[in-house]
Amino acid sequence: MSGGLGKGKEAVKLDDEQLAELREIFRSFDRNNDGSLTQLELGSLLRSLGLKPSPDQLEALIQKADRNSNGLVEFSEFVALVEPDLIPAKCPYTEDQLKKIFRMFDRDGNGYITAAELAHSMAKLGHALTAEELTGMIKEADTDGDGCINFQEFVQAITSAAFDNSWGAVAEGIHFMAMRVVRSRLVFL
Repeated sequence: MSGGLGKGKEAVKLDDEQLAELREIFRSFDRNNDGSLTQLELGSLLRSLGLKPSPDQLEALIQKADRNSNGLVEFSEFVALVEPDLIPAKCPYTEDQLKKIFRMFDRDGNGYITAAELAHSMAKLGHALTAEELTGMIKEADTDGDGCINFQEFVQAITSAAFDNSWGAVAEGIHFMAMRVVRSRLVFL
């Protein structure tokens, strides 16, 4: 897994290839070719990535990105918005630590967290989930649509900063689990 979890502190910037890809994505959603994205265009872009932002989330995202306060997102603002998600994540956990946590959720050790395993683990952490919450969490994390959560999806759900998501309770649970794992000489926080 790339992403540099917990590996180094050097500043990383997007390379020319990444910027060219972002420019191509940006242009493909800039329907009227005016060099900016409207709320509607930004919503289309996010939905194409499998996200389902509400109108309020879109508005908040535009307000966050819109540095010149014109109500639109220009390319430089778009880059500034997505760049943190494209450079190595600032995650307090190493990849090995995340794998250990993942294995705690993956009770049968098959490499996937099922809904039943997630429900059981969350209940053990003191965060019993309703059926609706459980379904929402699986849908939110399950980017490949197989009904289970693999390691990559788990890490993305935990470290995602694009929107507040229902995985916040899992992050709290990880903190709780981390305190237990510290005893086995893994320092998480």
